[in-house]
Amino acid sequence: MGEQAKKKNIIDLFIEGCRKGWNTGISNMMPNVIMAFILIKALNVTGLLKLLGSVFAPVMALWGLPGEAVTVLVSAFMSMGGAIGAAAGLLGSNVLNAKDVTVLMPAIYLMGSMVQYLGRCLGTAEVNSKYYGIMVGIAILNALLAMWVMKILIVMF
Repeated sequence: MGEQAKKKNIIDLFIEGCRKGWNTGISNMMPNVIMAFILIKALNVTGLLKLLGSVFAPVMALWGLPGEAVTVLVSAFMSMGGAIGAAAGLLGSNVLNAKDVTVLMPAIYLMGSMVQYLGRCLGTAEVNSKYYGIMVGIAILNALLAMWVMKILIVMF
């Protein structure tokens, strides 16, 4: 008979899980957050953030947000972690306030990482690519509707 595998106690399993979680966070999530944070700072320094804010102000005003908030939504489409970094950068620059970030949160999660998921999930599941557009459209529509719901909830409470 072969050697039986050593049974791990609950503490060893917890520590192992922590290490795996830490490595996932550092390897997969943190680079996106840092990249987005730096991008927001670069846009701010160059004045492009103000330009984006002016161009998108009428659209973002539908949710009571400054035009610069569009950078969070675009970042969310690319990477959920990146959107969090963009929101943190705008919050740190006093472009967004806590209520603005709260309105944006459902959108970050509802359309977060769509570009990654198109290939990773839909491609792997062999979903016909002719349906990608409608799936992305539904995700964006859900995100925009959720922002309105969040805006209403903020006013109510």
